[in-house]
Amino acid sequence: MGARIAAHLANAGIPCYLLDIVPPELSADEKPAVRNRIVLAGLDGAKKARPAALFTPETARLITPGNFEDNLAWCGEVDWIIEAVAENLEIKRKLLERVDGVRKPGTIVTSNTSGLPIRLIAEGRSEDFQQHWAGTHFFNPPRYMKLAELIPGARTLPAVLEALKEICDVRLGKGVVIAKDTPNFIANRIGTFSMLNAIQQMHALEMTIEEVDACTGPAVGWPRSATFRTADIVGLDVLVHVIRNIYDSIPGDESREMFRVPPLVEEMMKRGWLGEKAGSGFYKRVKGAGGESEILTLDWQKMEYRPQQKAKFGSIEAGKAIEDTRQRLRLLVGSVLEGAGGDKADKFLWSTLGEMCLYAARRVPEIANTVVDVDRAMRWGFGWEIGPFEIWDAIGVECMAKALERNGKQMPPLITKALASPKKSFYESEKGTTRYFDLASSALAPVSEPPGILILKSLKDRTPVVQENSGASLIDLGDGVLCCEFHAKMNAIGGDITAMLQSGIARLETEFEAMVIGNQAPNFSAGANLMLLLMTAQEGEWDDIHLAVRQFQRVNMAIKYAPRPIVSAPQGMALGGGCEINLHAARIHSTAEAYIGLVEVGVGLIPAGGGSKEMLIRASEHAASGDNLDLTHALRPIFENIATAKVSTSAEEARTLRYLRPSDLISMNRDRQIADAKQTALAMVRAGYHRPPPAGIRVLGEEFLALAKLAIYGMVRGEFATEFDGLVARKLAYILAGGGITAAQTVPEQYILDLEREAFVSLCGERKTQERIAHTLKTGKPLRN
Repeated sequence: MGARIAAHLANAGIPCYLLDIVPPELSADEKPAVRNRIVLAGLDGAKKARPAALFTPETARLITPGNFEDNLAWCGEVDWIIEAVAENLEIKRKLLERVDGVRKPGTIVTSNTSGLPIRLIAEGRSEDFQQHWAGTHFFNPPRYMKLAELIPGARTLPAVLEALKEICDVRLGKGVVIAKDTPNFIANRIGTFSMLNAIQQMHALEMTIEEVDACTGPAVGWPRSATFRTADIVGLDVLVHVIRNIYDSIPGDESREMFRVPPLVEEMMKRGWLGEKAGSGFYKRVKGAGGESEILTLDWQKMEYRPQQKAKFGSIEAGKAIEDTRQRLRLLVGSVLEGAGGDKADKFLWSTLGEMCLYAARRVPEIANTVVDVDRAMRWGFGWEIGPFEIWDAIGVECMAKALERNGKQMPPLITKALASPKKSFYESEKGTTRYFDLASSALAPVSEPPGILILKSLKDRTPVVQENSGASLIDLGDGVLCCEFHAKMNAIGGDITAMLQSGIARLETEFEAMVIGNQAPNFSAGANLMLLLMTAQEGEWDDIHLAVRQFQRVNMAIKYAPRPIVSAPQGMALGGGCEINLHAARIHSTAEAYIGLVEVGVGLIPAGGGSKEMLIRASEHAASGDNLDLTHALRPIFENIATAKVSTSAEEARTLRYLRPSDLISMNRDRQIADAKQTALAMVRAGYHRPPPAGIRVLGEEFLALAKLAIYGMVRGEFATEFDGLVARKLAYILAGGGITAAQTVPEQYILDLEREAFVSLCGERKTQERIAHTLKTGKPLRN
């Protein structure tokens, strides 16, 4: 975990030292590489981690490895020391006693403990240490998990707390929740109860592992890993440690007996079935008869593995038709609450969700001051779409309370006071402002957001949108900046989005100073509307496809040559056409977690919205950058990336792939991106932005095309690519070479756009392309044919 925290600090551009123990029984005169063997193994693990812990392999250069015996004095050079050693109170205390002797006054020291008391870890330390001491509980893996629980000590200075909130939020991209110094803080306390309760209900209802995971995944707005896949990822040894720590530390908890290690888990521990790290847990991956990987499931009644069995619940299937999680939850538990019984899934969900929500209500204000902090901790730490108190509201506080009371449950003060309030709910939103029920005052209080955050939904609730249609909206961000927000399904690009982009660009002529293209959905855009494209191709409406491509090309060129700056703000996936929109913007202000790529070859097509054209321009820029590259060598990785549908694994990698330029910017915290992009646009206005002059594009003609064809031939002959892959790649190479020209020359942008469009439409007529599109729509995965 320490190496992964160091990796994420490096991702944020923060140089750091990474120290670990010296291997036992080594002499002091051993070489550093030997004495640092353990820390280097940890760092190597972070470099090899999948999903990747580092934004790019080069990021690791910011991490300097060392050990506690030879290099502890380095702690006197730094501003922040994070302790992440074993979850053992005495080990932590002894190490921090040594750290206290070498740190400079004012250096912040924090522990990444997942549940040990912060006050006890720092017991006996100096006054200055105590004033600059806190817990910073990062969730694993720290690059991807948003939550950082910040636990102040009894003497932590307010300024230290604010500094930690600032760096975790702005520099590291975390959602910060202030937790109290109670066993396992907020998220692990509630999450562990939820998991143990699910195991208990599984036994009571005699359900299978698959049935429980079918109920506790996307059906209720939880991650696909659900209950048991999550346990396997975390590791049963870690889970048992957490359970025992909570049990030993909560003598006054009315649900303490729930925090006993279940006999099933005890037996799995004895057998070494610890989860993913051991190769078997609740699930087990094996090689099938044909050599392909197969996942088996534990039959917990027989304690043996068997082939997976698909869970079949009518209620879960019916819920899939409801996109809104709150509405879906009401459907799933409604029949039980109304006394109609429901199927096994309904009964399981009411038992698990009802008990979990009641337990969360009993823990406020013990573990957190507000319901907001609990909900945020569960959303950011466990990936839930809505937290416990948002679930109370979704089902109905009064309805849930009555049902629980019928089951003999006593309501805690938080629930009785909420029911006595006029709204009888935990949240209320009106005109873009959300308020929550505050237990201390028994009244509604505003939900606070850190400064520097713009929530598009709140803006739209406060003021009318400038313009909207089914796929996109124009929103006034203030200060003369317009935002074009996509809100189609997967933000697939169609006529509604291109029309709104054109309208936004037109308004830059007279009404606005700049525009941001961005949204706050999970993904910026998954690309073109493939379903519409497939239907049009199957009907042979080639003129319609030509027209649609021309319109998309025109809007991208309008973005590029707009009279005022347009900043694109991608997050999540920005694929195919979504990538092409970004490539044409005057500036990109991306989130750190942006997965950008021209992926059209995956469905048997090539980029046709100007993507190939813009990558040709970037190749020329790279060749002219002074890196001793000629255009042929600069083009080669461009061709390979498009031909293999390569997608960046981070915004920083997107920069190395040329999807981002050196001048493009990155926000570590996704919540801050729109506000940051707005400031980027305003800075361009203040700098006196002028639209760029028309670009001429240098192409190499036959020189590049011959090399590309030779490479394609080798790939097909070696069976690394199919014959059809070769056809698509040759069309791409033809475009990047500049078409049928024989010698190197400069061509206008429209010339390359025409080549893109002709190749795209011709491929739409290929049977294998249509098969690939249909397969992708059905499975979400590319087909090789």
